Amino acid sequence: MNVETLDIPGVLLLTPMRFADQRGEFVETWQAARFEACGIPGPFVQDNHSVSVRAGTIRGLHLQLPPFEQGKLVRVVRGRIWDVAVDVRPGSPTFGRHVAAELTAENWRQLWIPAGFLHGFCTLEPNCEVIYKVTSKYDRGAERGVIWNDPDLALPWPVAPGDAVLSDKDALLPPLSKYA
Repeated sequence: MNVETLDIPGVLLLTPMRFADQRGEFVETWQAARFEACGIPGPFVQDNHSVSVRAGTIRGLHLQLPPFEQGKLVRVVRGRIWDVAVDVRPGSPTFGRHVAAELTAENWRQLWIPAGFLHGFCTLEPNCEVIYKVTSKYDRGAERGVIWNDPDLALPWPVAPGDAVLSDKDALLPPLSKYA
C-alpha cells in the first residue's frame, strides 16, 4: 500500500495494491494491522454507502462532536469525487485549513480523515457511489456542519455555485464563524 501524507498532519491518502490477472482485479481495501501501522487506528463500527445521481452533488461539510466524533476512511466504488477535509480541531495550528484529493473507482485511492475534521465531497460525474468506514456510530445530537461555500474557508469546489446540488439541510448549514 502506498501512503501519502498530506499538508495537514494525520490526513492520509492511501492507494492499496492491485492484483490483476485474466479474471480481473483483487484489492485488499482494509486490513486492520496494516492500516493501524500506517496510523489509522480503527476500530470501525459502521460502514456508510452514498449514491449521488447528479454530477455536482455536494455532501457536507459534516462532523460529529465528542463522544461520537468519527474518523472516516473514504473510497469511491463508482464514479469520481473531489473529497475534502477541513481541520476544525480546537487549538490546531492548521485550524480552518483544508486538504483535498480526487478519489475514483479507477484509482482505488482512499482518504483517511481523522476525528475533528469537517468532511465533504463533490461528485465529478453522475451516478457516484461512495463508501466510508467510520470509527463511531452516527448520533443526531452530535452532528454539526458548516456551509459548503463559506467564504472564510474559500474551498476550491469543482462546481459553480448555481450548479451545486445540495440537500435542504446542507444548504442551511452555518458558516465556520458560527460553528459550535
